Amino acid sequence: MRAVVSRVGSASVTVDGEVVGSFDGPGLLVLLGVTHDDGPDEARSLAAKIWTLRIMRDERSAADLGAPVLVVSQFTLYADVRKGRRPSWGSAAPGAVSEPLYEAFCGFLGDLGAQVSRGIFGADMAVSSVNDGPVTLVVDTAELSRSGTSPGT
Repeated sequence: MRAVVSRVGSASVTVDGEVVGSFDGPGLLVLLGVTHDDGPDEARSLAAKIWTLRIMRDERSAADLGAPVLVVSQFTLYADVRKGRRPSWGSAAPGAVSEPLYEAFCGFLGDLGAQVSRGIFGADMAVSSVNDGPVTLVVDTAELSRSGTSPGT
């Protein structure tokens, strides 16, 4: 799983002119991509990692603050742009695989105590946010595994 995590002052996602998820105040915007090898273990450990990252002001985590999290599915995080000008999406898991893992990720965040808002999986979404810092990180479970670091720590 791959996530782009931004510390934000506010965030919202709109589908067909209707706000379907939002929060005001400091929190995290998470764009989440799923690849073929991902499963519930990756979803659980990535949720724990993001929830406890000390990227909020004063080196605090979202968990420390009880900060809200907006999660938006983003298959394009697995685009391959090495050849030509047209991205390849072959590394992104199909919806039948990625949607349940997206839902599991959101559920695991909720189990950890996060107030989770979300987009609508597979919808054409307009995402708005006010970046804070700016602080934006890419967190990838494959990279964490290769480094010998447990994603949840």
